[in-house]
Amino acid sequence: MAGHSKWANIKHKKSREDERRGKMFSKLSRKIAVAARLGGGDPDSNSELRLVVQKAKDNNMPNENIERAIKRGTGELEGVSYETFVYEGYGPGGAALFIELMSDNRNRTASEIRHILTKYGGNLGEQGCVAWMFSRKGQIIVNPEESEIDSEEMMLKAIDSGAEDFVEEDGIYTIYTEQGDFENVRKNLEREGIPLASADIAMIPQNTVTLTGKEAKKFLKLMEALEDHDDVQEVYSNFDIPDDILEAMAE
Repeated sequence: MAGHSKWANIKHKKSREDERRGKMFSKLSRKIAVAARLGGGDPDSNSELRLVVQKAKDNNMPNENIERAIKRGTGELEGVSYETFVYEGYGPGGAALFIELMSDNRNRTASEIRHILTKYGGNLGEQGCVAWMFSRKGQIIVNPEESEIDSEEMMLKAIDSGAEDFVEEDGIYTIYTEQGDFENVRKNLEREGIPLASADIAMIPQNTVTLTGKEAKKFLKLMEALEDHDDVQEVYSNFDIPDDILEAMAE
């Protein structure tokens, strides 16, 4: 599949070093509360809630935190009311940005996101300016070091489980599914005893923009700054940075 997610692999590798669990739990709590508010507090009958609760459990979020977030969403506990929205734009080198946000103050968030984009050479665009470059797919990441399965065997298991595509890059296996097949593929892989590093519905780019030099460094700083913002839930992009440049930047 053209346009696999380089950022997903970079994030997975960094997650072993970065300690951002508290911020992640806060973002997941918001997402759970909004899903419960919109579709009810029962994950069995609310597919959006079921997905985000599973993501919270995958990230070892305590059950009591999950339950509190659901109760805030259903009104059983007091909580802040959040709205969800999307910003689209471009970063250094013209790579696309699709930013999913959740905020209790849209004007404040807009000002802060514009500031981040300006600081790192990006800019906001009109709604729909980059959405057409992405497809919403299931994205499952497997770390070969944890699974002890070679690439060929993993590819066969993914296909047998109903996956659409399989990519090996940077020492990471990424499995793609149609959105409607995601939960079944995930369950099939788990039944096979394969440990999943992450599993989520994501916006997958249909093609990539290669970045090098100063543009590559600036774009990675922009991605990190956006993801570090409390109101940003997810950032998707179609950038690619050659491995040799990534390795040189890490030195």
